[in-house]
Amino acid sequence: MAEVGLARIYEPRAPGEGERILVDRLWPRGVARESPLFDRWLKQVAPSSELRRWYGHLPARRPEFAVRYRGELGTGAAAEELARLVELAHDSQLTLVTATRALHLSAAVILAEVLAERLSRPAVAAAR
Repeated sequence: MAEVGLARIYEPRAPGEGERILVDRLWPRGVARESPLFDRWLKQVAPSSELRRWYGHLPARRPEFAVRYRGELGTGAAAEELARLVELAHDSQLTLVTATRALHLSAAVILAEVLAERLSRPAVAAAR
């Protein structure tokens, strides 16, 4: 099994990153629609707009955000896209990309943890 990495979308591709999946609900500023910075966009796996606004990347809300986000990942379109990610990650290297400045506070970190749990392997920290 391959690893799941994390990166900011504004960072150039690194060797060995594999497929880069944009996991933000909103389109990143300054990124062209035909950007080579990622391979596919799975916006439904991102936190809902309501949850994202409530969280606001406030460190004190992080534990509750993680619980709520994990709950969202278990239902509807988010669950379908999560299953798709698990399938993709099963056989190849994936890098989850996000526009978030504070990568350590992003939903992508939680998503990587969930993928690692589903794949029974540890998540990889940010590549850079």
